[in-house]
Amino acid sequence: MKDNDFIVSKTNAKGIITYCNEVFMEMAAYKESELLGKNHNIIRHPDMPRVAFKLAWDLISSGKEFFGFVKNMSKDGSFYWVFANITADYDSRGSIIGYTSVRRKPSSNAITTLTPIYKKMCELEKAGGMDASGKFLFDFLDENNITYDELILSLQGA
Repeated sequence: MKDNDFIVSKTNAKGIITYCNEVFMEMAAYKESELLGKNHNIIRHPDMPRVAFKLAWDLISSGKEFFGFVKNMSKDGSFYWVFANITADYDSRGSIIGYTSVRRKPSSNAITTLTPIYKKMCELEKAGGMDASGKFLFDFLDENNITYDELILSLQGA
């Protein structure tokens, strides 16, 4: 990603893509017609721990904002990292009708720091499921006396 690029996508409440900008299509190497109507997990990379997406869904489905670093997979099998922000979209009655995700270039420090953590989390998920992976993450945060949001924002330099 270029320093000033922003990947933008919108989904319905079930995660089905309803909008994607040109940068998203370029980075993911998909045409608009291949993305619209598909679940956003079409770009999920196998190196990403599933518990990271559970955390994201738990937050955004309750109306909270999510920040995180995500390794995505392009159609051709290559990958790219993003610093993601996901927020809920509401109808006039205050009900969640979808989500907007804006992604930008992550700091190299974040990728270097999180790659071995994500690797360990994926290993734990294979052996003990998302509970084991989540425990590892929250134990790591406790040991470093930092919240998830503090860790993520500090790694991006925000």
